[in-house]
Amino acid sequence: METSFMYHCLGIRDQECTCTRYEGGRIIFKIRTRDDKLYCARCGSRHVIKSGSTVRRFRSVPIGSRQIILEMTVQRLECKDCGAIQQERVHFVRGKERYTYRMKRFVLDLCRIGTIADVAKQVHMSWDTVKDILKAELGRKYSRPDLKEPRYIGIDEFAVAKGQVYMTIVVDLECGGIVYVGNGKGADALDGLWPKLARAGCRIEAVSTDLSEAFISAVREHLPDAVQIFDHFHIVKLMNEKLDKVRRDTYNQETDENKRRLIKGQRWLLLANGDNLSPKAEERLYKALDINRPLATAYYLKESLRRVWWQENKQDAAIVLDDWIEQARQSGLKPIESIADTLARHRKGILAWYDYRISNGKLEGINNKIKTMKRQAYGYRDMSFFKLKLLSLHDSTYPFSG
Repeated sequence: METSFMYHCLGIRDQECTCTRYEGGRIIFKIRTRDDKLYCARCGSRHVIKSGSTVRRFRSVPIGSRQIILEMTVQRLECKDCGAIQQERVHFVRGKERYTYRMKRFVLDLCRIGTIADVAKQVHMSWDTVKDILKAELGRKYSRPDLKEPRYIGIDEFAVAKGQVYMTIVVDLECGGIVYVGNGKGADALDGLWPKLARAGCRIEAVSTDLSEAFISAVREHLPDAVQIFDHFHIVKLMNEKLDKVRRDTYNQETDENKRRLIKGQRWLLLANGDNLSPKAEERLYKALDINRPLATAYYLKESLRRVWWQENKQDAAIVLDDWIEQARQSGLKPIESIADTLARHRKGILAWYDYRISNGKLEGINNKIKTMKRQAYGYRDMSFFKLKLLSLHDSTYPFSG
């Protein structure tokens, strides 16, 4: 076999093929290192003598649909210079792996267009072997994310599995990449982040979080100079939860069965953005609001809350927010009064959005990607592999996640 074919197709440069045979639908290339290319694996000396041999088999890239096996006679060499006695170094494989570097690259290329199960079936390897190849590559590229660049970060948690199993992610809000993944959803989930930021010399200017007291206290303790901004998407979500609580209370207190049925059927109309409703949907909604004043009060407060982030400057927004809090406290509805107290306590962080107009919107998009990735993979058994997949998510080109 020509050496140029072995080099360009199989990635072999110092070996020669002594024979070729076919075995079980596979092509077996029997190879050995040329005598003039043998050297000591310890000191690199060419003054070596052969002292036995063993046969190793390696998987190489397929030719068409045929599997390629390299059956190599690996020499045991004794060095005359340093006295070492050990096997020759095989340049096209790593350590005791049974596949070549070229095969590893072929597997990684296939992982860009298929799941791990699909790739394993295509290359006739086990699922675990393909996963280990992909995991090693992801670890090489993403195990140490760059923490020098982020100026604005967002913190949020997501559910990994049923049964209150959560993870917390930290995202660089400028590039959209995940820079840290922690276990759990409390302040301790961020314990590993702070020393990494300190070592990297990172200067965080602003942090976007939800109203979680754990995140708030952790940021204040470890990033005292950073501006803390409370994400308005989470605030609106919290208001929707309070509105739905008012709807349920109204439903339970109503005695007229027709009115109860009307209130029960308007849940999604109440929670939807009022500007996006069709004329027919608006008519149904207003009909439900006309028959119940508390529900109408809560709904119009929900709609007006968004005006806090529509103002031209921070001063106008402060006036709108203070006015909203006062109206909510006078509504006579306990769920609405409670959120008014919450917003009053976090007033500074809400208005800080006008200083740094950042939010957790990117994190919500990333959370949707994570859900899709988990669903396509039918879950993950290896959490370290899962974390590497998260860190690679922002620039991944894989249409499937394996």
